[in-house]
Amino acid sequence: MTVHNTLGNGFQEVIYQRALAIEMELAGLSFEREFEMPIFYRNRQIGTRRVDFFVEEKVSVETKAISALTNTDFAQAINYLEAYNLEIGLLINFGENSLKFKRLTNKKYRPEL
Repeated sequence: MTVHNTLGNGFQEVIYQRALAIEMELAGLSFEREFEMPIFYRNRQIGTRRVDFFVEEKVSVETKAISALTNTDFAQAINYLEAYNLEIGLLINFGENSLKFKRLTNKKYRPEL
C-alpha cells in the first residue's frame, strides 16, 4: 500500500516492481525478482516463466499497472500457481486510482510434489 500511496497510479509496471522490492527489503522479506520458474505438464518440464516476485520461497506475486484487472489477469495468475504447484499468490494492480490486490489460492495444490 505504501508504494501506491507514495507513487499513485500512472507509472509503468517496472517502476512499481522496483519500489515494491525496496519495501520488501525494508520489511525483511526474502524474495527473488523476475524469478524463472519451471512449468510442468504431467510431471514433465515443458518450459519456464518468470514470476514478478517469488517471496519467502512460497508466494507468487504478479504485478500489473493497468486501468482495471480483467478475468484474463486472474486466470493467468491462477494458471501460474497451478503450473508452479504453489499454494498462494497475490495479484496486485497499481494502475487504478486505489490499489487493488487479490489473494489467490491454488485449489489443485499438491504439497507432496
